[in-house]
Amino acid sequence: MASIASAPKQVKRSSLLRRPAVAKLLLIALLAETGYAVMNLSTMQPYLRDERHFGTGAIGLVIVAYLLSEALFKSPMGHLSDRIGPKKLMLIGPSLSVGTALLSLAVPHTNGGFMEELTFLGLRSLDGLGAAMLWPAAFLAVSNAVDDGERQQAMSLLNLCYMVGIAIAFGIGGIANDLTHTKWAGMVLAASLFLSVAISVWRFVPEISPEDVRHDRPGEGSFSDFKKSLKQIPTYLILSLVTFAGIGFPLAIIKLFPADQFGLSESMIGALVLPCALGMAVATVPMSKFGEKIGRSRAVHLGMALSAAGIWLIGLGAFIPPMRQSWIMALAGIPAGIGFLLALPAWMASVTDINPQCRGANLGAVMTAQGIGAIIGAPIGSFLYEKLQTVGLGHSFGRYSPFVGCAVCLTAGFILSLHILRDPK
Repeated sequence: MASIASAPKQVKRSSLLRRPAVAKLLLIALLAETGYAVMNLSTMQPYLRDERHFGTGAIGLVIVAYLLSEALFKSPMGHLSDRIGPKKLMLIGPSLSVGTALLSLAVPHTNGGFMEELTFLGLRSLDGLGAAMLWPAAFLAVSNAVDDGERQQAMSLLNLCYMVGIAIAFGIGGIANDLTHTKWAGMVLAASLFLSVAISVWRFVPEISPEDVRHDRPGEGSFSDFKKSLKQIPTYLILSLVTFAGIGFPLAIIKLFPADQFGLSESMIGALVLPCALGMAVATVPMSKFGEKIGRSRAVHLGMALSAAGIWLIGLGAFIPPMRQSWIMALAGIPAGIGFLLALPAWMASVTDINPQCRGANLGAVMTAQGIGAIIGAPIGSFLYEKLQTVGLGHSFGRYSPFVGCAVCLTAGFILSLHILRDPK
């Protein structure tokens, strides 16, 4: 097998998905993110509440521990992958998560006691470290597998693997739990996925010498790089922070909401999410081409508007009882998903245009701001979900409140994007 690092350069090359080296890396990324999402977003929420008797606020903190650890360690792990090559970290990260998944089942039950909560915070922090090892190394490996002019397309495909993995996780995690009539089967499934990733990396990903590493990938840079980007693109970072704070609002309760509000089983929740995930995969290329046709700024504006509209369609259920329907939630996923596919690639491409000399640092800073935003939004959303159900406005108002917060942030992001991004005349 030819080395990923030494792929031949040609004027006209086959589609990225048809190249074995790239396709294998993308499949590994998809399996890995599916595993992390099954563990931390699909299974963990119902497991901690129904089996461990954690409150929603505590569940939010556990999810934040994962997000915070991933955000904090991404930059150091990116630098480490430069020094030792990506394969080792792509192998260690998922292997670490095999252990955390299985250890989660061995934590003594104390009905949400302090030590039990602290142990889960620690285990999810280790999950975040594993994800932080994997993703910068995966970006690096894919970056080295393609030509310079193909880098943006390759990064878009990696981001797609990330998002589709999250969406698929809700379906397969829920099915695993329902078939076994347990709330922990998803963790065994996640461990199996992590093990398959580790074996695939060991078997199919060749070593890349640190001397052959290209250093202009998304996510590279140190804290000093982030400070430089903060001075250079403050409005872009604010927009990222606000938008992803909105995405964070329903993050910790997204699996609990349809079960509490509509009485849906985990398999039924997966059945609602999976078509949206497959639709996003099919629509990725057409949306990318449409975004290029209308211009990056307009693509961001339209995408943000569609995403905000879709979430408002759900959030209005907090105020209008007839809109508290499961089919409305499923329908709202269409504009929200299309908007995301339209806005995110155009947004990332716009960031790369600001200063080509700082492309990697600026992309890394934007990703950091996105992570911080999600970390801020997730505990607030879970707190509102739990506390507002008991203040006299009704259970439904409290359950829908995180979506209202999400819609407000996305609307604010849309307004900010109109001022920040403008197509050249």
